[in-house]
Amino acid sequence: MEHSGHAVAARNLAVSRGARTVLSGIELVVQAGQVTGLLGPSGCGKSTLLRAIVGVQARVSGEITVLGQPAGSRGLRRSVAYATQAASVYDDLTVEQNLRYFERVLGAPSGDAQRVIALVGLQDHAAVRVDALSGGQRSRVSLAVALLGEPQLIVLDEPTVGLDPVLRAELWTLFRSLAVGGATLIVSSHVMDEALRCDRLLLMREGAILADTTPTELLTRTGTTDPEQAFLALIAAGSRTGPHIGRHGADSHPDPGVGAGTEAGT
Repeated sequence: MEHSGHAVAARNLAVSRGARTVLSGIELVVQAGQVTGLLGPSGCGKSTLLRAIVGVQARVSGEITVLGQPAGSRGLRRSVAYATQAASVYDDLTVEQNLRYFERVLGAPSGDAQRVIALVGLQDHAAVRVDALSGGQRSRVSLAVALLGEPQLIVLDEPTVGLDPVLRAELWTLFRSLAVGGATLIVSSHVMDEALRCDRLLLMREGAILADTTPTELLTRTGTTDPEQAFLALIAAGSRTGPHIGRHGADSHPDPGVGAGTEAGT
């Protein structure tokens, strides 16, 4: 981890696609060892921001460091894990075959496949082909791949979408246990009630950070009792007073040690 305790730091981060600006002026710091929720409506730029953090997003400008190195650096390959919305596993292999394959590819310790299969609760489906699994089970296989090798930073793009409430609760218990064990998690969602399960929140709208706060601060500042009401209150307040509240407002910046820019993207 960085000596500063920051797992991710970004300054003036922007992403464009053609003539369209997808992200603009993103300023953020993600503390190590916490669960940070990235929340906002579909299409607001959450997935683009996550791709920029893991170093796979093209046409990125500004500055972003991950675990003390520029995002996408070769040295981060075994320290940063990323699970996309779509399950990135092989349909014609069983759960266990997928995990053993990726165990070798990622250089994870021998037998780590069994550990992560148990973590995501798929022991009873280890011998089942992925194409025979439900959508939620497929997502858990992809999550298990991300957990191989015990990465320091785990980036999860809407990992609970389409899951029943019981399974969602189980996964959030897992996320919390990973953070307690020292990992840093960034978890995106458009389900606002998941905000209360996070240590810290980044709320997005239209390619910008609307708020950088904690669940308690969010409810207190907006005088509301649930995250969805709070998000709507922020939108209304932003239209009157400006787009950003929280620790890193428009006149402040992340730690000056934020590293090299990623002008060309990867």
